[in-house]
Amino acid sequence: MSRTCAVSTARRDRAVDLGLVLLAACFAAVSSQSVPVPEDLGQGWRTADQVVGGLGCAALLLRRRWPVPLAVALILAGSQAHYMTGPAMVAVFTVAATRPWRATAWVAALVFVPLPLFLWQLPDLPEDRAGSALTYFALIAGAIGWGLFRRSRGQLIASLRARAELAEADAQSRAERARMEAREEIAREMHDVLGHRLTLLSVHAGALEFNPGAPREEIERAAAVMRESARLALRDLREVIGVLRSGTGPEEAGRPQPELADLDRLVAEARAAGGRIELTGPPAGAAPPVLVGRTAYRIVQEALTNVRRHAPGAAVAVRVAGGPGDGLTVDVRNARPPGPDAAPADAAPADGAPADGGPGTRAGPGAGSGGGQGLIGLAERARLAGGELTALPADGGFRVHAWLPWQR
Repeated sequence: MSRTCAVSTARRDRAVDLGLVLLAACFAAVSSQSVPVPEDLGQGWRTADQVVGGLGCAALLLRRRWPVPLAVALILAGSQAHYMTGPAMVAVFTVAATRPWRATAWVAALVFVPLPLFLWQLPDLPEDRAGSALTYFALIAGAIGWGLFRRSRGQLIASLRARAELAEADAQSRAERARMEAREEIAREMHDVLGHRLTLLSVHAGALEFNPGAPREEIERAAAVMRESARLALRDLREVIGVLRSGTGPEEAGRPQPELADLDRLVAEARAAGGRIELTGPPAGAAPPVLVGRTAYRIVQEALTNVRRHAPGAAVAVRVAGGPGDGLTVDVRNARPPGPDAAPADAAPADGAPADGGPGTRAGPGAGSGGGQGLIGLAERARLAGGELTALPADGGFRVHAWLPWQR
């Protein structure tokens, strides 16, 4: 593509050069009848003038390589030969249109240095010579002015093109950032939703493994929960993959996103899996903004998932309070899990649990190893919603506390 453009540009430049050579020759031919011929020189002078003018027109093919030297030479020759006026006009136009201001100023000075002396002698000059000289200075001045205009216009077009390219690059960068943010949001959704479903599977599978002699009713109930959790996990996975393939973000997916009012359902699912959970809230009345409500839901969901992973059987207290103007407070606490395997709160749990933000307890049956991103993702969610989140050991267990803004 670049080679094709270069060839096209070279052809265009050659066409322009030939056009300017013809323009200079035509100008000399059209204006030749108005040139005063000195009586003592006669036709021989005109023939020599025409030959020199033809050489000047041919020299214009070098105007791109040596614009300033060519302009100086043609200006000096043009002061003595009429047929050099056309080539001199093209040469000074080229300098004004392509060279820096200083070079243009020097060439213009060379042209107009004789002007004061000419104006001083103007009353004594013959009328035809005076008119011819004034026309020459006017034409050269017009060529310089036209060249300066073309140069300014070219600089303006280059500036607009650069700004357009910069704006296009900035738009592409913003689109790429938006795609990355959408994919990060999808990754957080996948972690939260699938982590919740799969830990339910892990808890019930672990219970069946460590208690094979459980009553038939309990085994059937656990199997039903496992089957439903697996079905929901597969559905969520298909939805996430569908969003990734379609290129839309989670906000644009067809499935409604969870809200704060869905906490009761979330807690009911956790209780059905054997969790001991006490829920206080959410506050009655007006619902918080969609982003705030969904963030609060995800915080509680991830906290309960971590409890099942790292402190199975521990009692959990979930408290959601606040209102417009005061913000929404989410507090999830779990006590030390029962059993002889409980470890001190400052001990390192197995399977890398601290990296995932779980409490300082050893993982029991059915607990999965943390991916190391749970509370990191929650803290990022809270920050994007304009709030803050802390997660620390507390009273032998663990506490996740978040505050989210709720405008009036």
